[in-house]
Amino acid sequence: MIKLLLVIVGSIILLHQVVMRIVRRFWHFPAPAFISHVLDSNLRRRVQPPDVLIEWSGIAEGMKVLDLGCGSGALTLPYARAVGPEGRVYGLDIQPDMLDLLVRKLAQPDNKGISNVLPIRASAHNLPFAANSFDAVGVTSVLYEIPAPQQALHEIKRVLRVGGYLAVTEMFMDPDYRLKSTTIREGQQAGFMLDQAYGNFWTYTVRFSKPEAS
Repeated sequence: MIKLLLVIVGSIILLHQVVMRIVRRFWHFPAPAFISHVLDSNLRRRVQPPDVLIEWSGIAEGMKVLDLGCGSGALTLPYARAVGPEGRVYGLDIQPDMLDLLVRKLAQPDNKGISNVLPIRASAHNLPFAANSFDAVGVTSVLYEIPAPQQALHEIKRVLRVGGYLAVTEMFMDPDYRLKSTTIREGQQAGFMLDQAYGNFWTYTVRFSKPEAS
């Protein structure tokens, strides 16, 4: 019975992945706000623990961090706590509904002490920041949702300081998922230097650094 149940669940997951990947092949659109409860769920936190992603991303106290494609803030708030009061986190998303959810989350009693988050509405293709502005940029399950990822990567490289980190995180259940080797290749093509690669097939983070020659 258990084996049959596992086969059924596996088949449903596989069918979901096939259908969603076909849809995404022809239609690119950002994750809708109504799935924020999934993106910011306890299950998501178990699969991708924020403290682990923060460690893999190289984010530390005092840093100025861009959470690109922040959504409702599943990682924005953990980033804010990690960088501390001397740091700053910019939560950037193209969808106003997602940013509204982030603002509401910041207003909750548990988050009243967080004052170092600035929500920004903008496109990844045209980041509203000066060159060399950030110590780290986190891009979690977002890079391949963007219609022209190379254009976004070049913009990220522009706003990242020399020696700063770009952390690209992907999870297999995301319909825009790409293999770790693909992400490494995309980052290197954009002029980043591979620093570390963590995780496995199901979920991983590739950390790049911006070289001096950029």
